[in-house]
Amino acid sequence: MCDIIGFMDNNLSKRFEALAPHLDERMRRLVAAAETIGLGHGGISEVSQETGVSRRAIALGLEELKEKPKEPQKERRIRKEGGGRKKTVDTDPTLKRDLENLIEPITRGDPESPLLWTCKSVRNLSDELNKMGHTTSRRMVNELLWEMGYSLQANRKSSEGNEHPDRNEQFEFIYQKTREFQELKRPVISVDTKKKELVGDFKNNGTEWNLKGKPILVRVHDFQIPELGKVNPYGIYDISENTGWVNVGVDNDTAEFAVESIRKWWYSMGRDVYPNAQQLLITADGGGSNGYRVRLWKLELQKLADQTGLSISVSHLPPGTSKWNKIEHRLFSFISQNWRGKPLVSHEVIVNLISSTKTKTGLKVNCELDTKSYEKGRKVTDNDMENVNIIREEFHGEWNYTIFPTKTI
Repeated sequence: MCDIIGFMDNNLSKRFEALAPHLDERMRRLVAAAETIGLGHGGISEVSQETGVSRRAIALGLEELKEKPKEPQKERRIRKEGGGRKKTVDTDPTLKRDLENLIEPITRGDPESPLLWTCKSVRNLSDELNKMGHTTSRRMVNELLWEMGYSLQANRKSSEGNEHPDRNEQFEFIYQKTREFQELKRPVISVDTKKKELVGDFKNNGTEWNLKGKPILVRVHDFQIPELGKVNPYGIYDISENTGWVNVGVDNDTAEFAVESIRKWWYSMGRDVYPNAQQLLITADGGGSNGYRVRLWKLELQKLADQTGLSISVSHLPPGTSKWNKIEHRLFSFISQNWRGKPLVSHEVIVNLISSTKTKTGLKVNCELDTKSYEKGRKVTDNDMENVNIIREEFHGEWNYTIFPTKTI
């Protein structure tokens, strides 16, 4: 049912886009209002989002549709182009940025949904914005949050384990560190390994349009095909540029593989965007191949720092918060949406589906297949660690540290 609604909404957007050049202001609201008839509760909001016509204008259009015309159409006065009150966001260019800054320190995300949510009420957000010198209201904040991709959601029970006592402080630390790097135009990336995927004609969750009664046939059992195996998609998400790089590995998901993926991102994308960069900030989960306890992760980062000349700062998310990693809801969730219902029958199909992932907000993704072998269980000695040029932060140095190059390039 959701897919059908999405299909209808997509058609509505396309119809309105085609009509828009031929409509004056009054006809725009009448057409938009007519589209809400029969949609029931929430119809005005839905049409407003798809057409760009404000809810107030649509409500006015509905009232006008109830009235009989009192004069010929050609004699009605139509507001001149560009007339009417300007949107507040057009006259107050910093409004959206300040609103997002109020929300960002406590942003949460569900990796299976493109929506973000905030635990701050629109009343409090509106009051804070007014204190900062903006002129706004609860209604305006609510509409801006929807436009920015946020949605107010209820609490949900979690099985992630006990909450670390310094969890919130660590999130604040990561937020401040990220803002500092962004203000100085330094690269900030979020990294993680996506769920391992079987390669072959296996069922993939989700649906897509196809001829009625002709579904794509897949295997009944999910037994690995030896000659095809599994893939480990390791992702790098550039938080400032809204771009992604995915290295699809066919061997073990090790720390060496993780750092090799970051290396490939830097030489294929990163250094072109940040040609003068001398520092890099990585936000990562606390476990897995890029975990804060993994010695090989730090040893390989040292090699990368020496090779690139970058000072590499790392901040790990506190335990039990892997779902809140930005890469989960800003990159991986959209990849999952893009290939839903499609069997991942080959490496080529996987790479192409990931590379074709896009969003309305401008997300672009590059993807490459990595056929190298990565040894599992590599031992890192104390002598090896003595060669890692690492400086730890005073606040949770095990989570927050910087690895500096040991030589000048």
